[in-house]
Amino acid sequence: MSVPKGLSKGPVYLDYNATTPVAPAVTEALLNYVSEEFGNPSSEHHYGSKPRMALNHARDQVANLLGRSDARVVFTGSGSEANALAICGVVRATAVERPHIITQCTEHPAVLETCRALRLRHGVDVTYLPVDGSGMVDPAELAAAFTPRTVLVSIMMANNETGALQPISELARVTHEHGALFHSDAAQAVGKLPIDVPALGVDLLSVTGHKVYAPKGIGALYVHPDVSLEPLVRGGGQEYGLRAGTENVAFAVALGTAARIVADDLAAGEPERIRGLRDRLHNRLREVLGDRVMLNGPSWSRLPNTLNISIDGVRGKDLLTDTPGLAASTGSACHSGQRRPSPVLVAMGLSIDRGLSALRLSLGRWTTREDIDRAVEAISASALRVSRIGAAGPTPIR
Repeated sequence: MSVPKGLSKGPVYLDYNATTPVAPAVTEALLNYVSEEFGNPSSEHHYGSKPRMALNHARDQVANLLGRSDARVVFTGSGSEANALAICGVVRATAVERPHIITQCTEHPAVLETCRALRLRHGVDVTYLPVDGSGMVDPAELAAAFTPRTVLVSIMMANNETGALQPISELARVTHEHGALFHSDAAQAVGKLPIDVPALGVDLLSVTGHKVYAPKGIGALYVHPDVSLEPLVRGGGQEYGLRAGTENVAFAVALGTAARIVADDLAAGEPERIRGLRDRLHNRLREVLGDRVMLNGPSWSRLPNTLNISIDGVRGKDLLTDTPGLAASTGSACHSGQRRPSPVLVAMGLSIDRGLSALRLSLGRWTTREDIDRAVEAISASALRVSRIGAAGPTPIR
């Protein structure tokens, strides 16, 4: 598959969890619905016909990626909007007085802030489950958190910083035993691992386009046929009446095309290739830097593309500043610019110094063995260089 032009001359890109380059085939597919097939898909005349068929086909492609051909897929403007539609939609549709939501402390801000707003402005009760040292939720903790007013549980499938994979099918089973609905933000998992929503047992699942080689500005929400939601935006009844507004056909086509391509990648064993490169990166860094390299998050139950490490004696931000040949991050892009440790790592019980030393290295479709070897050389050299400059290590935050 051809490499996007944006990757051809820049530094080694190991920040795929922040965003993925748009696949050239995806760009080609969407441009046709910007220029030639410009019609409104709700129009009954000639110009609406092809956009309408393309929109339906894109919906089917996303549904097939999720393992359910009859799925109700609602296109949204982002993964964050999909999360908000799921959470607010359930709360606004329930007849329960003062409804109760359960989530967990290492969720993406799109979920945490939505829950916070519902609590502050609408009196919704919210329980935040703790995680263990690997970032995992205990199903027993979930079972103990239910009340007669619990209407929804929202637990992300894969953490965007550590790659930790939650036991979604078990959590969904516990949720249904208590009569509530289960939502999962699967932004980081879709496209990296096979997803089968019937097997998982989820009622709602969020997808983000720019994590699967589609553009920013498109997402989707899987909604189980038996689930009722109240829309966030009312109007002309588009998207099953759950999101009013003339559909963004071009970007829906982009997401559908990306879904087809990543489905082919999954069938061809792409997760195994990526996992091998990720482990090569980890092992070679340990060969050079030894026990200074500490893994943050689970060693096994995590995304195949994600490596979150701390290098003792070096702040992650300082290392990246000293390594212009590498594009990576110290944590979630949503917290960029902050000079305090990641809330995810803090919730896992890691020290402030270890949190400030963290690097998130995330691989993707165009990552090669040569990229990994260049990254190892650059990170190792910078770690040794920055350590000498500040031999005492990171200055503790007080």
